[in-house]
Amino acid sequence: MSVINTNIPSITAVHKLRANQNDLQIRLERLSTGLRINRGKDDPAGLIASETLRNEMRGISQSINNSQRAINVISTAEGALNEISSLLLDIRGLVNHVANVGAISSEEVEADQLQIDSIIEAIDRITNTTQFGGRKLINGNFEYTTSGIDATAITTMTIFGARVPPSSYQNVTVEVTQSAQTAHVTFSAGAGLTENVTIEIKGNGGMEVVTITSGMNATSITNTINAVADTTGVSATVSGTSVILNSREYGSDALVSVKPIDGNFIVSTGSTQKVYGQDAGVLINGQQASTQGLQASLRANGLDLQMLLTATLGTTLGTTEFQITGGGATFQIGPEVNSNGQVSIGIPSVGSSNLGNADVGFLFTIKDGGIYTVKDIGNVTQAEKIVVEAIQQVATLRGRLGGLQKNQIETNINSQNIALENVTAAESAIRDADIAQEVAAMTRSQILVQSTTAILRVANQIPQTALSLLQ
Repeated sequence: MSVINTNIPSITAVHKLRANQNDLQIRLERLSTGLRINRGKDDPAGLIASETLRNEMRGISQSINNSQRAINVISTAEGALNEISSLLLDIRGLVNHVANVGAISSEEVEADQLQIDSIIEAIDRITNTTQFGGRKLINGNFEYTTSGIDATAITTMTIFGARVPPSSYQNVTVEVTQSAQTAHVTFSAGAGLTENVTIEIKGNGGMEVVTITSGMNATSITNTINAVADTTGVSATVSGTSVILNSREYGSDALVSVKPIDGNFIVSTGSTQKVYGQDAGVLINGQQASTQGLQASLRANGLDLQMLLTATLGTTLGTTEFQITGGGATFQIGPEVNSNGQVSIGIPSVGSSNLGNADVGFLFTIKDGGIYTVKDIGNVTQAEKIVVEAIQQVATLRGRLGGLQKNQIETNINSQNIALENVTAAESAIRDADIAQEVAAMTRSQILVQSTTAILRVANQIPQTALSLLQ
């Protein structure tokens, strides 16, 4: 058929040219962006999968950044605690120096006291000025808040970690299932000794040889033993006609050892009666706590705390409850915002009014004018106990911070980096363009565009054949 009104071959060529031009445009776009999917129509299912993976990638990337920021916070706090620990060791040395009264002058004692006061002020200054991003770190700002603690049951409480539901609280139940006991031995004095006795008494404080003369009654024997109680750590009390020797401390480390050197006292000469105390048995929220004397600690999923029980609760079977109402430093280190992606730690104040405890005393009490000021030589033993307790507290806190950083945050960074690699690879396989494949496809499209353009030129010349019929 020879027609000039409608050129079907030309229409077909135009259709193919447009298709080839569109394909060429797609190839150019993919090569210029590096993406196989630039809009939904490129691959609807692939776009959905890719966006889901991108969502995961963004959460994982941010969790890695959050973890690194958490490490920066912890490192800042730990650096300050390291300096405080060094200062406490200096105080320990000064207290020991003051105790050397036979070799130092009163002026040196005054100088040591002045230096101790200055160091304690430095500790308080570091406590109040250490900050990150404008937030104080070791002044109690990140300490957990509690409610309902019975002072007659719990002397001190340190909470290192807890999962407190938003706008709620975590209940903690402390049950004493086994009473703490001191080490103790009993001597029935009766009407008194019938012979002179020399004994060696040993306790946690040390050892002392004591001579008890014939005819001494229970009260006199008690007074003789108590005269060296500061040296041995063993005190005596009268119970009827009996003398009871007790360790000053509770727990399985508490010791009372009595060894007759001359004569018989409790046991035969040459024998030794050695007795240890007993730790309290404690359940915290139904879980067995680790105990040492009256001290109980628990490290479980969602709860990490340490407490010192009073003798009232620790030596009797009973229960007490309190609530953790908030506080602590919470770090979002997971890709999803929920409790599984968060870690928390309580950072108590390390000021001089908090270092130490109610049992031995607090650090500020060894300053000039305090009840345990080291200028009074009679206080140096107690002052040393306070400083040792403070050193242990700071070391424990540093260990908790280090454990959180190494065992949770740094391992989280490693695992999240691996997850990010795999998720990114999966997303790339779906969305990224294969450059080699796209270049080959572009070359094909270029050739097809050129060929269809040539065909269109030929198709446009076909109607001209009809003119030959008019000649």
